[in-house]
Amino acid sequence: MPPRRFVVGDIHGCENTFRTLLHDVLQLQPTEELYLLGDLIDRGPGSKGVLDEILRLRRQGFAVDALRGNHEEMLLRAGESQDFLDLWMTNGGGRTLDSFNMEDPDDIPYSYRNYLLTLPNYIILEDFILVHACLNFDIPDPFADTETMLWGRSCKVRKDLIGGRKLICGHTPVSRQTLLKSLKTSRIMLDNGCVYKGMSGLGSLAALELDSMNVYFQENLDFSGTSGKKSF
Repeated sequence: MPPRRFVVGDIHGCENTFRTLLHDVLQLQPTEELYLLGDLIDRGPGSKGVLDEILRLRRQGFAVDALRGNHEEMLLRAGESQDFLDLWMTNGGGRTLDSFNMEDPDDIPYSYRNYLLTLPNYIILEDFILVHACLNFDIPDPFADTETMLWGRSCKVRKDLIGGRKLICGHTPVSRQTLLKSLKTSRIMLDNGCVYKGMSGLGSLAALELDSMNVYFQENLDFSGTSGKKSF
């Protein structure tokens, strides 16, 4: 059997949920591939812990590749102006600072900021394109529009512009029902709104195994309330 390949949706600082999904639900092995769709940080209480887990896995030889999401972009630009800082803080940046016990984004240690700076805007696999938000198919080269990759909400996929591949994205929270229906379309939407525990159809971190197309859900463990895990 070839190594399994997993894609995980927006984690948003939910460290315990992320660890449980990887190690208890997926039982990730060093020979397997793990792709993260960005928005690793903000909103949840454990952004530093999420980054620590990713960096630890990479040091141990796990094949872990992450994308830059709009929340990573906001953190990296928060030091440029008050407007960028306000935007980030409005969107959960304060929880990230709290997890580092810092008051200023520029005080976050260089090793973390440098890792976020290296994150690409998209990943091309043989059979899928991975991007945080979506691609702009209204232009000849969809990969030329970085803004849409980070912030876009809707797109009609043109597979002829991406080598016949399907698009896998996060960014926009969707219910489990919508997520599962999207598996049969050209745009797979993998953000189940992990931080929105208690809202109908939301509140879990989702992982898609690319070869079997099985989806695994781990309900949020970082906020109060009951939790559980299911596989579809």
